[in-house]
Amino acid sequence: MKTKGALLWEPGTNSGWSVEEIEIDPPQRREVMVKLAASGVCHSDHHLDDGVIPLPWAPVLGGHEGAGVVTEVGPEVHDLEVGDHVVLSFLPSCGKCRMCVSGRSNMCELGAGVLAGYAPDGTHRVHARDADGNGKGVGCMSFLGTFAPYVCAPVDAVVKIDEDIPLDKAALIGCGVPTGWGSSVYAADMQLGDTVVVVGIGGVGINAVQGARHKGARNIIAIDPVPFKQEQAQEFGATHAVSNYEEAAKLVEQLTNGQGADRVVVTVGVAYGNLLNPAQEMTRRGGVIVLTSAAPILQRDVEFDLFTFAMSGKRLQGSLYGTTQSRNDIPLLTDLYRTGQLKLDELITRTYALEDINQAFADMQKGLNLRGVIVYED
Repeated sequence: MKTKGALLWEPGTNSGWSVEEIEIDPPQRREVMVKLAASGVCHSDHHLDDGVIPLPWAPVLGGHEGAGVVTEVGPEVHDLEVGDHVVLSFLPSCGKCRMCVSGRSNMCELGAGVLAGYAPDGTHRVHARDADGNGKGVGCMSFLGTFAPYVCAPVDAVVKIDEDIPLDKAALIGCGVPTGWGSSVYAADMQLGDTVVVVGIGGVGINAVQGARHKGARNIIAIDPVPFKQEQAQEFGATHAVSNYEEAAKLVEQLTNGQGADRVVVTVGVAYGNLLNPAQEMTRRGGVIVLTSAAPILQRDVEFDLFTFAMSGKRLQGSLYGTTQSRNDIPLLTDLYRTGQLKLDELITRTYALEDINQAFADMQKGLNLRGVIVYED
């Protein structure tokens, strides 16, 4: 199948995305073809371009947050059929490895290979031609590549949903929503009545706010330097919104009688080494700091008060995909949306055509969107 897709030919150079013709092979063993309704525009894809997530191969078809309708099934596909409405999970789960069978499918061994540059079987489903006309195998972000109207996806990354859920909204449940929501609900082990700080109110952080509200936090303090995002955080359930750590620390002291926040969830666009200690300083004894943000892959230096951390019994918890399990939590999140307990419509600030993808990323960098979404027309 020939279609169009947004490619990076020089990852890590801030060269931007090139929308051009690609060719997608039919689905192979345990794969399906999905016609997408929409794809979210996520910071993780931008990190392929800016080098925070370095890739040793090219070209790459970006995009890992999408939903659509199954149009074709490959051999040995038993649980999906043509016409099914599905969400694509950016981290597949095989259901068989040690992590999956122990209830930690977000850490699936198959999911650990999503930046390998080829499909799980070691080959390519997507092909393109370079400037000299030479054919190239294209690596797909998270085995998916949702910056194209069609995706040939492994069934381990495909979750069926009910047909009454709007697909353009459901697309966000592939990454940003569960990553943020689960960071509060699961990774932070949040409790009723907690005082919570969420650091960074983008497509992930705004859903950490939703998760904290869902868990019954008493005080939810959102930190973001962009006034628009401070306003939106309060629309989504934050009780307070400030622009920096210093303002948040003063609020925490007032609200907790000097005890500190129960949970601090860090969801900034890029986690640098100077961000963790201010989070620790406003966390109470025995509290939890959750780090969900991506960090530069070669970063090793972190400013951190180890003595205080150890003596106060605090926990620093890394969180991948919000510590969610996609086959359980994607249907759960659609149910919460259906019953009005989870906001999805309001997350979409702007929609774009695929040809405007570079503008979508520019708007994201300027803090203009909670989530920009690429919409594919019939």
